[in-house]
Amino acid sequence: MTSLTKHGYLVLADISGYTSYLSRVELEHAQEILADLLGVVVEHFKQVLTISKLEGDAVFANIDEAQMASGERLLELIENTYFTFRRRRDACQNQTTCTCRACQAIQSLDLKFFVHYGDFMDQTISGIHELVGSDVNLIHRLTKNHIREATGWRAYILFTQKALEHINLAINALHAQTETYEHLGDVATLSMDIHPRYDEMTAAVKVIIPPQDADYTLVFDFVAPPFVMWDWVTDVRRRSQALGEHGQWSIVARPGGRSGAGARNHCAHGKGEMDEIVLDWHPFEYATSMKIDGKVQYQDMYIFHSTNSGQNTRVELRMKILKPPPLWLSRQMVKIQFFFTNPYLDWFKTIKQLMEAGPN
Repeated sequence: MTSLTKHGYLVLADISGYTSYLSRVELEHAQEILADLLGVVVEHFKQVLTISKLEGDAVFANIDEAQMASGERLLELIENTYFTFRRRRDACQNQTTCTCRACQAIQSLDLKFFVHYGDFMDQTISGIHELVGSDVNLIHRLTKNHIREATGWRAYILFTQKALEHINLAINALHAQTETYEHLGDVATLSMDIHPRYDEMTAAVKVIIPPQDADYTLVFDFVAPPFVMWDWVTDVRRRSQALGEHGQWSIVARPGGRSGAGARNHCAHGKGEMDEIVLDWHPFEYATSMKIDGKVQYQDMYIFHSTNSGQNTRVELRMKILKPPPLWLSRQMVKIQFFFTNPYLDWFKTIKQLMEAGPN
């Protein structure tokens, strides 16, 4: 047996309505449906987290603290997972022609998440691997709670107070509730209804720069997964780290305390200044923003392509010039400027060098 205490996040995704669903439907179709929906969770989780165990109607995962540079990335991962789960569930319901009870009751299933921060160990006995520790016991006990009785929610994210303190985000409209468990005592929790967030994400306007509309395109390969590269490209602290003495990014506004559409950043570089307004925000996939640099105004879009089975990332930058007129001249000037001095290429090269230098 080998073990080493680790510190980090424990995350459990649990399908709501699972027990009731199985008790009243045909098992064969039900298992196919559940396997498909759980597969969505696994595919998203494994982008960032280590899958520890599949538990029938749940996926249990973890990540070491050192691997999660920003707690906000964890929340974004969970939200994206739910978004895809709901889309898959609803699509299955709408597209099925089967009249069996299992297929007709798909929409009775939903998804809830539990997030805790604590200590855990990898334990291996006779070739079987599992996580152990009091905090591992706690997150599993949290699935037995009184959130639905108090709120009526069927899909939510439950954070322990300790987890939310480490995530360090001022999330709006959280429901505070204390749960009590034998041997573990009182546990302070804060939960958010995920249905309104799903509605926001569904209604969000997509801002895409098609390849044919880009005035400039840059593609660069990194030896790191998309969630790591997302931080390097979008986080203001990482941007400033890569720019060094050439520029300093700072946060201007975070609607609802979160990164995303509507967020504003500012960069002071040399004798100039740049303002950024985030227009579209799909973590680990793409982000589009408006940049205003003096009289110059343009949109840029960063697309994160997973390569090498998710271990590497191809980052694609697309830029579209909006001002100043005449646009044909502005576009030509950009191409000429980037031929001699390319700040985006220099930035990507610096990021690569910093990553190769080791943890920082």
